[in-house]
Amino acid sequence: METFNQMFDGLSGGYAWIAQVFVIVFLSLLANFIAKRLFDKLQQQLLKTETLWDDALVKAARRPVTVVIWVLGISWAAEIVHSMSDAVIFEAIDPLRDVLVIGLIAWFLVRFIREAEANFLALEPDEADEAPIDESTVHALGKLVRLAIIITSSLVVLQTLGYTISGVLAFGGIGGIAIGFAAKDLLSNFFGGLMIYLDRPFSVGDWIRSPDKEIEGTVEYIGWRLTRIRTFDKRPLYIPNSTFAQVSVENPSRMSHRRIYETIGLRYDDAAVLEKVVLEVTQMLGQHEEIDQSQTLMVNVNAFGESSLDFFIYCFTKTVNWQYYHKVKQDVLMKVLAIIADQGAEVAFPTQVVDLLGHDTPPEILSNL
Repeated sequence: METFNQMFDGLSGGYAWIAQVFVIVFLSLLANFIAKRLFDKLQQQLLKTETLWDDALVKAARRPVTVVIWVLGISWAAEIVHSMSDAVIFEAIDPLRDVLVIGLIAWFLVRFIREAEANFLALEPDEADEAPIDESTVHALGKLVRLAIIITSSLVVLQTLGYTISGVLAFGGIGGIAIGFAAKDLLSNFFGGLMIYLDRPFSVGDWIRSPDKEIEGTVEYIGWRLTRIRTFDKRPLYIPNSTFAQVSVENPSRMSHRRIYETIGLRYDDAAVLEKVVLEVTQMLGQHEEIDQSQTLMVNVNAFGESSLDFFIYCFTKTVNWQYYHKVKQDVLMKVLAIIADQGAEVAFPTQVVDLLGHDTPPEILSNL
């Protein structure tokens, strides 16, 4: 600073400090220009690498570095002005600069975590580890790290301003109890979201439903306070996370197989071929490419219905895709109908038989038959 001031000692009057401020502003502009060109060159080189961390580092540092240059330049210029003035406001230059620098470092770290998170999720499945990327876990870890950075930087700012951290933490403990009572529902939703991230009963993209409440749809977003579900009629459904701690949740997206369970009835007139129909249906299912033979497969007569002889089909498909499952099920049922037709039988439908030839029938009715 003294060397810099000596450069302008030759200027007459009170204009030396104006020249110094002008030079500092010019140097700040020049440093920003050089930093921008440097980041552009560096980013072009890093695009050739496959590492995701260096890209995130450069992209996250670009704007904070620009602001840091201006903060340091303006604070330097303010110190020069302070040397020419005794205004009390200039006494806040040093602590304000320190707070801004700490805030900018925290901003850089938050941006770095966010960029790294986005780059990691953008990886192709074959470029990542063998285990699939769980978006919910990545988002949860990113949020926790960013929260830790914000809390730590806040404590450092308080320490810089002269506050004792131990006193702040003690006050925070007392205040936390009061806030806990006042924001009970908010905290329950927060811990509900934390349990979702830890237990992972579902993740983004899963189809879930609850038998306890009218909840069914595809999970679009899991936040700290609520979860957004898109219902099958395309309406968004916002559910507080604390709800999932009180209800049962079914996750059909994680089923291993889909079940075909159908009951089919033949006419009583087809009782002679019923056993053969059951046998051929069993053989057909045993040879079907889309039916998993390692799972339970049953075809049995199970009831004498009011108008039919009933047998049931119980088996599991290999696919869990909802659309393709219905194609497989349709194929199975059409083949069952073909087997029934080949045996000369028919699927029964509700019928009634009225006997009018009993011995108690009045003679006038019999004479008209």
